[in-house]
Parts: sequence; structure tokens; C-alpha cells
Amino acid sequence: MAPPFVFPQILRALEEDPEDNHRLFAQNPVDVTSLRPSDLLTLYSGVSFDLSDRELFCIEDQDVFDRVYSLVRSFYSLPPSCKCNLVESLRSNLSVLLPNVDSISRSVQDQEDEVPIIDRITSHRNALKIYTFFLITIIMTEESHVSFVDSTKVAGRGRKKLVVQSWNWEPQRGRMLNLIANSLEINLSLLFGSSELDENYLSFIVKNSFSLFENAAILKDPEAKDALCRIIGASATKYRYIVQSCASVMHLIHKYDFAVVHVADAVARAETKYSDGTLAVTIIRDIGRTDPKAYVKDTVGADNVGRFLVELADRLPKVMSTNVGVLVPHFGGESYKIRNALVGVLGKLVAKAFNDVEGDVSSRSLRLRTKQAMLEILLERCRDVSAYTRSRVLQVWAELCEEHSVSIGLWNEVASISAGRLEDKSAIVRKSALNLLITMLQHNPFGPQLRIASFEATLEQYKRKLNELEPNRPTEDSSKEPTSDGDSCNGDGEIDDLQPEVTINTHLDSLPDSCQPDNGEDIREKDASVPDIGNVEQTKALVASLEAGLSFSKSMSASMPILVQLMASSSASDVENAILLLMRCKQFQIDGAEACLRKILPLAFSQDKSIYEAVENAFISIYIRKNPVETAKQLLNLAIDSNIGDQAALEFIVNALVSKGEISSSTTSALWDFFCFNINGTTAEQSRGALSVLCMAAMSSSRILGSHIQDIIDIGFGRWAKVEPLLARTACTAIQRLSEEDKKKLLLSSGSRLFSILESLITGNWLPENIFYATADKAISAIYMIHPTPEALASTIIKKSLSTVFDVVEQDQAQSDSDGNTVDCLTTVHVAKLSRFLFVVSHIAMNQLVYIESCIQKIRRQKTKKDKAAAESQNTEENPGATQENNSINAELGLAASDDALLDTLAERAEREIVSGGSGEKNLIGDSATFLSKLCRNFSVLQKHPELQASTMLALCRCMIIDASFCESNLQLLFTVVENAPSEVVRSNCTLSLGDLAVRFPNLLEPWTENMYARLRDASISVRKNAVLVLSHLILNDMMKVKGHINEMAICIEDDVERISSLAKLFFHELSKKGSNPIYNLLPDILGQLSNRNLKRESFCNVMQFLIGSIKKDKQMEALVEKLCNRFSGVTDTKQWEYISYSLSLLTFTEKGIKKLIESFKSYEHALAEDLVTENFRSIINKGKKFAKPELKACIEEFEEKLNKFHMEKKEQEETARNAQVHIEKTKNMESLVVPSKVKDEPVEEYDDDDEEEGVSDSEIVDPSMEEQGASLKASDSEEEPSNAEEELSDSEEVPDSEQSGTTSPYSLNQNTSAGILKLSYTSFKQSHTIFVSGEEEEEEEEGEGESESSNVKRGNRTKLSSSSVRRSLRSSSRT
Repeated sequence: MAPPFVFPQILRALEEDPEDNHRLFAQNPVDVTSLRPSDLLTLYSGVSFDLSDRELFCIEDQDVFDRVYSLVRSFYSLPPSCKCNLVESLRSNLSVLLPNVDSISRSVQDQEDEVPIIDRITSHRNALKIYTFFLITIIMTEESHVSFVDSTKVAGRGRKKLVVQSWNWEPQRGRMLNLIANSLEINLSLLFGSSELDENYLSFIVKNSFSLFENAAILKDPEAKDALCRIIGASATKYRYIVQSCASVMHLIHKYDFAVVHVADAVARAETKYSDGTLAVTIIRDIGRTDPKAYVKDTVGADNVGRFLVELADRLPKVMSTNVGVLVPHFGGESYKIRNALVGVLGKLVAKAFNDVEGDVSSRSLRLRTKQAMLEILLERCRDVSAYTRSRVLQVWAELCEEHSVSIGLWNEVASISAGRLEDKSAIVRKSALNLLITMLQHNPFGPQLRIASFEATLEQYKRKLNELEPNRPTEDSSKEPTSDGDSCNGDGEIDDLQPEVTINTHLDSLPDSCQPDNGEDIREKDASVPDIGNVEQTKALVASLEAGLSFSKSMSASMPILVQLMASSSASDVENAILLLMRCKQFQIDGAEACLRKILPLAFSQDKSIYEAVENAFISIYIRKNPVETAKQLLNLAIDSNIGDQAALEFIVNALVSKGEISSSTTSALWDFFCFNINGTTAEQSRGALSVLCMAAMSSSRILGSHIQDIIDIGFGRWAKVEPLLARTACTAIQRLSEEDKKKLLLSSGSRLFSILESLITGNWLPENIFYATADKAISAIYMIHPTPEALASTIIKKSLSTVFDVVEQDQAQSDSDGNTVDCLTTVHVAKLSRFLFVVSHIAMNQLVYIESCIQKIRRQKTKKDKAAAESQNTEENPGATQENNSINAELGLAASDDALLDTLAERAEREIVSGGSGEKNLIGDSATFLSKLCRNFSVLQKHPELQASTMLALCRCMIIDASFCESNLQLLFTVVENAPSEVVRSNCTLSLGDLAVRFPNLLEPWTENMYARLRDASISVRKNAVLVLSHLILNDMMKVKGHINEMAICIEDDVERISSLAKLFFHELSKKGSNPIYNLLPDILGQLSNRNLKRESFCNVMQFLIGSIKKDKQMEALVEKLCNRFSGVTDTKQWEYISYSLSLLTFTEKGIKKLIESFKSYEHALAEDLVTENFRSIINKGKKFAKPELKACIEEFEEKLNKFHMEKKEQEETARNAQVHIEKTKNMESLVVPSKVKDEPVEEYDDDDEEEGVSDSEIVDPSMEEQGASLKASDSEEEPSNAEEELSDSEEVPDSEQSGTTSPYSLNQNTSAGILKLSYTSFKQSHTIFVSGEEEEEEEEGEGESESSNVKRGNRTKLSSSSVRRSLRSSSRT
């Protein structure tokens, strides 16, 4: 019998001679690499013959073993055919050996002699080990060789010859691993004597299996991966190789992210196959015992562990649910990745771990409580400190909603939390919240229509029905009926899954009659139409379901304003998901969704392509239908209900959709049918809306309008225009958008008729006042666009318009009293007509200006085209060189420039003649402008008629835009009106006109810049809004320099009106993108201006926080540190100190910034007495400590100590001065009581005795009778004073460069404050109470007192009031 085979540590160890000769080893190995091909062929042919033709146990023979070992040792160098034959022979022998194990177990019972059985068992065990060893060794050798080949391919990619794998290894690998897995799954207990296998055998297999798990290429092979999972599962579960397997699994999870899912598969398969979750439980508990702080450092490991837990919870929910308690403490850890994973685990468990309905009442109640606890944790985690965790929780809730794992009672709580997260500061959380609400709408259990009115009506009906079923039931019970979670529960506390389904289905069946649009009143009338759904309990459940649905509908409706705000977010994901949610809300008929969807139209102008695509897709899904008539009706209704801004966006979208073919020709035909009243029931308003949409489509394809020109004239200006006056304005717009060819056709066919119609529109009186101005605007523009000589027709219109005003005036004057007044006549009759006339005149003047500029441009284009054609013809006929020479000569002579100058001169003259006139000729517009200027100055008339003032000022501004001299002469008037006019409409219009004037005549408006900024302080919201828009336009387009009044715009950031605040923020956001960010240069000036304004501290902080947040460059931040520190030196106001220090604390500090702050200490040390200033500097220090390196951190700590020291010293100095002042005031009060005692010559020797003991204080009272004694005492003091003064001088010289640096040291500051105050107060005290001392003694006393006081302060000693002063005060008060 062969010796036993023992697994070696390495393959070469088999060549070592064992000392005990009790194991099989390679005695005579052959060096295969040195053999010739023929000898090698002979070798492996013999091995193949022996393995195939001899018995299975021949591998134990020393000769066969040595030869197989030799081939396996040099396996990578064998030819492919030899590899294939060797692998096949070993694999086939092992596959035949495995079934014989069962036959051994059967033969044990039949054999009486045990010796042959033992030998057979030993032979089988030996053969199993040898075959397994050689197969695994071949796998590991080949895999290492394949990895080496792959690396050489990468390194030598440019070479022509590459190492090619000429035999198909992958299928062989999978079959070999499967065979080894099969060997572990059979009953090996008889071979090894017990259920526990040989340690070396099992560890060898497991170690190499986990090593193969580290190869991503192997895991991509399904057969190999499946075999490895079986090997790991059998080893750990069947043979109890738990500890080592768990350690290897944790190593794989931490180091190889690609292996996480496959390891989870292996663990799950082990539990499924052997019904034993020991491996999974051990791993879970090992993760739970890990210190949470370890995951903070190992972020990759935390990510992998989290993914593993989620995958394991998905595969083994019951095992995870019973052991999740050991993981819950990790919710308190700092690693958000682990918390994210635990949230995902809880989501998987809630969805899958509690679906089993089996078990007794107690087990079901326990499952319910466990599930409820998990849901509460998920709700709590919605407020996690990490945005990533909050986002992940919301994603988990969305998954639960999709799985229908959220109960009706919990539904509204989740909806409320997700609606609150829409205002989260993190964009990823807002995105997850929006997606959650979309999912909740898609999977809501309340029905396809969620209108509040429908729910209220249906709920009211079923409440009445419930009251009928329960006559004795109190009416309040209906509001208290839903339980805390809103679910219907049975007596055991278990959620009854069947009951809500029944109630919901019943509710859905009853919804069609109650959820149709605009039928709320009909529902209330159908009292008897409530279907009978069953007994009282079912009715109660339905009422509870309806109440929950009503609450959900109200919650969604309440979130509409937040969605509107999100559509203005700077984050594209916010905008896109808000649009998707609004579309879903409209689908479910949430109240307010349709109105909010109208507000997405302006987003079509967004520069972000994704946002525009989202708007376009939403528009198509909402308004474009398969039926062209429905599409046309949707579009025209949208055009009717849109305001001016929405119409511009709608035009942009319609133009794009027509170009892309989304709006088909059939839809265009349907729109023409609506316009021409070819569809029954069409109204004049719908006809106008259809023509408006056609005008929008004509921007993309002008041929759309050409085929219906006659219809536009007949219908647009016919009888329907009197029914819908806006139809005439839309028809004028359609005429302007005709193609050039269609315009020529129109002039030939119906030109005169059209112009007479337009003239009647302008000069007639049939249009309402509120529509006339817009219609006349379009009509005048159409005349100037189509008429060949528009100025001729315009003059006729002006004359007729003038005659309609003054002809009636003359008639009224003839019929009036003899003393009739013109003003009274205008007041009673012609205010509206005069307003119309002034509008017509000014608008014609503006169009004339535009017409002149278009004519000049047309002449320039024709000239350029003519010159280009002449140059080309000369190039063909003459020498090109001569042509270039002629052109250069013309350029030198200035012939081309003279032509351009002539055109410019003509243009200027024509523009000047519009208002000012020329050569003494009469000019109707010029005369009207003069009249207009005088009328605007007549404030008494305009105050009586505010509507006349609005039209006259608007006309005046138009005339000012045309002519510079007229503008200059009326600027004072314009600014007077814009500041003092009582009507906010007038002020608002004038503010807008100022913007146009600044563009047209910037030099004239430049001195009035401050007045333009003053409009930002207007009391009217519209004026402030227009001022922000005007200034933003001028500054951002470089038409106005940013002057020192930009702080007015900064204050608008905190405007009470959100719209104005948003516009101001948008202005500064866009301004920060220009050049090198002008806000950086403006910030110190803005800070100084805001500090001097009466602005709330909170508002100031918000403004500075926003402005500093727009500065991103580190260099600019570092420069701002120095600039702001320097502002301390020129400021004495404590409020400004606080504001400057607060602004410093908002900066993003770098290492250089911290150093600059420390270096500038002298500039702000005097401000450190203020607590708020010091606190702001401390916040800066705390910021610096977070990123500082050890060297910088030491400097910061030293700076912090210095800061605290100066703060305490300054506080002490202030307190000293304050105490001294209080003492002086008390002394004055006491002295006023002592004066009577002086009159009576009462002795005060006892005071002097105290003075000799305690020292004379500043408030000392000297008795005249003791003057000589006091003089002698002072003389002795004065003799000691010089030495003290010298010591004081020497001490002051030791102060480091306080005087030379130009800054005020704390000591000199103390001398100038505390000592100075005491000296002055002492002197004034003596003068006020007429204490008779000599001048010399008085001077010496003052000097001594001042120097002693300053000496005390310099040594850091706090000045104290002497006890003698207190005793004197008490005695004085007792005497009096």
C-alpha cells in the first residue's frame, strides 16, 4: 500500500525527502523543459496511457506520481495538446473516482473482513487528494500564466508578434472547478473518518478558491463562478470551516469591489442549499462588531461592505432581519456610506422579510412591530446630517412605493416628508424628493384622479351613508375614525392587507362619476347615488381611505409653489425633475398643476440644453395630440390665456416645433379652420388665438400666412373685430410677418383697402381705450413695414388724429358759455382723445426713426453689393494687380470714407428733422413735441388727470429718445416727474425710459447716474423692479459703468419682494462672470456704504454672505483679507468694526490668507475690545485649524492666544475708564453734600489720617486749615516723582516699536484714556469746588497722579478705588 499523500505548502515541497518516510513525495522528477520534443511526447503519452488504461489508483504508484508531478511542475511550458490530454486524463479519473465513494459505503455493510475495506478507503482518500491537488495546481499555474500574458499584451501593444493562447482554457477551467465542487458535495465522512475533513485538504481548496475569487475575469465566467460559490458554501457550511472562510470573505469585500456581488451570491447559496445561515450570520455579526470609526478612514471598504449588506439583505431577508440589530448601532457612526447601506438594508427587509402570513398571533404581532420599528428608522433618517444619506432614504421610500410596501396610513407621512425635502439645501436630496413624489403619484392607492373637490364630495356622501348605517354614531367620529397609521387593523394588531384593497377597489369603482372635471356641484346633488358597498366596517374603511386620499391630494397641491421655485433653480436637475413632477400632477389632476405648468414656458429661453429639451418634451406631451383638431384647440387656448412673456416663449417653442415637424401641416389647416370659423362653435376669441398661433408658426415658415391673406383682412378687420377687438391687433401682426413676395402681392391686390382700414383703426374711435394703444402700435408698425412711402400716410394720420381732437374742441367751445376755459374743455371732453393723439404722434416719430435707419442700412447693403460686383467685373476684364492699386488709391484719397460720411450726415439730418425740424419749415411732430413739453410742465392739469399724465410722459420720453437737444432740454423735467409723480405707473414707465435714454445718449445721462440708482429706493414695487431690470441691463452690457452707488443694488438683495430680491441676486451672479469678477473690486466699497446705512444686521449679513459667496478665486480671497483688515485703521465706529470682522469671517481662508490676517494684527488690535469682533476672529481661527498643517497650526494657536490676551486687556482698560467715570460722578454728588460743612469750618483731619495710610486719591478733599501740611506732603511726593517718571520712561521705551510703527499701543492708549480722564476730572473737580492750592502744587499733583495712574495700568493692574475714598463717602453722608 502506498504511503499517504500530504498537501505541501508549495508544489516544490513534494521533492523534499520526508524524514519519517510516511508520506508520498516525488523521488525521481524529470526536468521536462530540457527534454527534446520526441522525448516529451513519449513522456506524456506514457502518462496518458497509464491514467486511462490502468486502475484509478495508479496515481499512487511512485513512477506514475513522479511523471505526473514533472508534467504539472512545468505545465505552462507544455505544448497545448499535452496540456489538454493531461488535464482531461486527471479530470476524467477524478470524475470516475467520486461515484466509487458511495459504493464503498454500501460494501461496508456486505463485507465481513474489514482489512480490504480499510485499504480501499485509504486508496480512495489518497487518490482523491492527489487528483485534487494536481488539478488545483494546474488551475493556479495556468491562471498566473494567463495574467502574465495579458500584462505582456498591454506592455507590447505595438509589436506585430503577440503571445497567443492556442488552446481553449476557459471551458477546461470551469469543468475542473465544477468537479472539485462535486467532490466536496458528496459524502466524504467515510473517507476521512468523520464529518470534519483533513485540515490540509480543506484549507488548500478554500485558500485557492478565494484566491481565484480575486480574479475578475474568472468571475465573469458563469460556470467557474458557480463552482467557486459551491466550493465556498460547502466548505464553510457543510464542513464548518467558518472562521477562516469568514476572514477570507471580509478580506475580499474590503479589497475587491468587483467581488462583492459574487461573494453575496456564494453566502446566499450556502444558506439556500444547506438551510444553514451560519456563514451569513457570522459575517453580519463580524461587521456589526467592527468599530464605526474604522469605516471613516477606509472609505472604499465602507462602500464595499455597504453594498454587500444590501445584496445579502436582498437574497436572505429573513436571516438579515433576525440579525439586523447588531448593525443598527452603526447609524450613530460617522461614515455616511455605512448609514446609506443600512438604509438600503432596511428597505429590502421591509419589502421582503415580512410577507410570510404563517405563524401564530404572537409571531405575526412581533413581525408587525419589527416592521414598524424599521419604518420609523427610515422616517427618522430623512433628517440625517449627511445629504447622501437623506437622498438614499428617499430613494428607498420610492422603491418601497413601487413594491407597494407602504401602508395607506404611512403614505401621507412619507408624502409630507418628501415635500419638505423639496426645500433641502442639497441638490441631490431635492432630486430624490422629486423622484419620490413622482413615484408616489404613479403608485398611489387612491385612484387615477386626485382632485380635491372630487374627494371632498365623495367623502361627504359616504360619511352620510355611514351615519345612516350607524344612527347613534356621533358626527365627530368620522374625523377621529382613522387610526394613527391610517390602516384598518384586525383584533390582533396585524395590518389587514385585504381590507384596504377592497375599499380602494370600491372607491375606484365609485370614482368615474365623482372625478370628472367641473362636476363638483353635480356630485353634491347626487345624494341618493351612493353605491352600497357592504357592511359598516367596510364603509368605515372606505371613509378612512377617502380621508387619506384627500390628505394626499391636499399635500401635493400645497407643494405647487415650491415646484415653481425649483423651476427657477440654478441646478438643471431641479428644473428637469420639477417639470416631470408637474406633468405627472397634471395627469392625476392635482389642483394648481396646470397653472404651474404654464410657468415652464419662459424656461424655453434657458441656455442649458437639457432644460430646454425638458420644456420641449413637456410641451409636446401636454399639448400635442394625435388628432390635429385637438392639438389646434390646445394651442389656441394656450395662446389666449398667456401673457406677453409667455407668448414670447410660446412663439419660440412653436417656431422650433414647426421646424422639426412636430406641428404638422394638418394642425396648421385645423388652425385656419378655427380662424375662418369653419368649425362649429368657434368663438371670436378662439379665432384670434388661432391666428396668433399661426403668426408664431410663420416665424419658421412664412408661407403659412401667404395662402390666406384675404381671409386675414376680411375676418381680422371685419365685423368679428368689433366682437373681439384684439383680433385686429393680431391681424396687424400677421400682416407684418408676411414674406416679401406676399407683401408685394398684397400691395397690388388690396393695398389701398388695407391702408384705409389701418388708418381708420388709428384715427377712429370704435376701439376700446384699453385696446386702442396696443392695436395702434401694431397698425403703425404694419404701415411702416408695408407702405412704399410710409411718411406720407403717417402725416395724413397725424392730421386726421389732430382734427379729431381740436375740431371737437371748437364745437364744444361754440356751444359752451362765453367764459369757457380750454382746460375745462379738455377736462370734460378730450382727455382720452388728446392721449390718443399724443400716443400716435410719438409712435409715428419712433417708427420714422427706425425707418430712416433701415433705409440707411439698405443703401449701405446696396452700395456694398454694387462695389463687390464692380470689383468682380474689373477682375475679369483687367489685371487684378491694377484693380488692387486703384482700390488702394481710392482708400488713400478717402473716396470710400467720404461716401460713408455723406450717408451719416444725411441720416443725422433726417433724424434731427423728425422733432426739431429744419430750414424754417413747419414740422407737425416738432410742434407737437413743443406742445408736449409744455403740457408735461403743467402739473396742475396733469394731477387732475393721471391717465393724461401717463400718456404725455410716455410720449415725451419717446420724443427725447429721437432727438438729443430735445432730450437735454427735458431731462430735468423727466427726473422731477420720476421722483415726485404720485402715480406709480408714471414713475415706472419713466424708469424704463431712462434705460432707453442711457443707451441712446449715454453722455447726457451720465451726470444723472445717482438719480437713476435712487429709483431702487422707490416705495412702489413696480418702480423698484423696473429699476433693477434697467440697471442690470445697462451694467451687464457695458452701457453704464459701475459707480459708487452699486450698494443700492446690493440692498435690493434683501428686498421684501421676492421677485426683486431674485432679480438682484441674478444681477450679481451674472456680474461675477464678467472679466475677473468686478464684485471683488466693489466689495470693500459696498461694505463701507452698507455699514453707514441704517440696515438691519441680519440683512447686512445676508447681503455680504451672498456677495462673498460669488468670489471663487483664492488669490482674490487673499487680497480681500488685506483690504478688509486695512479698513479697521480708518474706522472708529464699533458697528463698522463688527461688520468688517463679520465679512472677514465669511471669506474662504487659505494658508496665505491666514498669514496675511496674522501680519495685519496691528491694524485691527484696537477693535478687539468688542466681543462680537473677537468672536468673528475666533470663527476664522476655527476654520483655519481644520485645514492647517502642523507648522501653520502652531502659528494659529499662537495668534489665538495673542488675540485672547489683547481682548482681555482692552476689556480691562474699558472697565477701568468706566469705573473711574462712575467714581467721579459719585464724588461730585457727595461733594455737593459736603459744601455746607465747609461753611461751618468742620475739621477733616480724620480724612487726612486715612490718606496718609492709604494714599491720596484723585477725589481727595483738602481742608484749607490743613493746607500747609498738605503742601509739605505734596513736596515730599514730588521729590520721589522724578525717579518714578524715569522708570516709567524706561519701561515705555521697552515696548516693541509701538510708536515707530505708527500704531497705537495699548499702553499709550491707556495713558491717553484712563489717566487723561482722571487728570481732567481731578482738575475740573478742584476748579468747581474752589479748593485753594497754589498753582505750582496743583501742577505737581496733576503730574504725579497722572503718572502713577498710567504706571498702574501699564503693569496690568486693575485700578481700584481706595478704601479711604469709600470711608470718606460714608462719613460725609452720615454727617449730612
